[in-house]
Amino acid sequence: MKAADVMVSTVITVGPECSVQDVAETLLENRISAVPVVTDGGDLVGIVSEGDLIRRTEIDTERRRSRWLALLLGTQPLAAEFVKSNAGMVADVMTRDVIVATPDTPLRQIAALLEKNGIKGKLVGIVSRANLVQALASARKEIKAAAATSDRMVREELLSRLRAEPWAKTSRLNVIVHDGTVELWGAVRSPAEKQAVRLATELTPGVRAVNDNLIVESSASTLYLAIA
Repeated sequence: MKAADVMVSTVITVGPECSVQDVAETLLENRISAVPVVTDGGDLVGIVSEGDLIRRTEIDTERRRSRWLALLLGTQPLAAEFVKSNAGMVADVMTRDVIVATPDTPLRQIAALLEKNGIKGKLVGIVSRANLVQALASARKEIKAAAATSDRMVREELLSRLRAEPWAKTSRLNVIVHDGTVELWGAVRSPAEKQAVRLATELTPGVRAVNDNLIVESSASTLYLAIA
């Protein structure tokens, strides 16, 4: 038998712009553990599973690394973890490296893929991943009154937030705030850190818009050499 003989043709999908809470509700309503992420043109760009949603700040399950382990991991993995725990869109939390099979793939090969890659439902202690997704789907962030009443307070709040993150290096950043619009300038060490800094900015109370002018360090070096 082949995949075409057993596969479900009507597939529930979500788009990259879908919110994390909406996809959590989709998983629960349809009693599924994962959903493909597809563009308007029908291209498969990723997949979101329960495993992508269990480390979230809304339900207080984000990873908390010890200082020595954070040093061993480096800034890029820590920045990526921050994005995955805090991002609001599917495009930022989905798994991009999708294992695929064609309709003609024999079931024996598919079984081998599932076994090799450990694709199956798992329990985390007594609480299943589905239970954590339920918590995420029902979580609603309280609408907080903006604590920042001035551009200066917005800037101080953002810099304070970044200083608390082991992946951020504020000595290389410059933050300018005008009427709630934040201008980010400076250099970062990886695309993951650039994304994390922008997300941290968007999450800061009082921020209305973000203009990201950050340069990834390697790009800055290349530009310098080209000019020289």
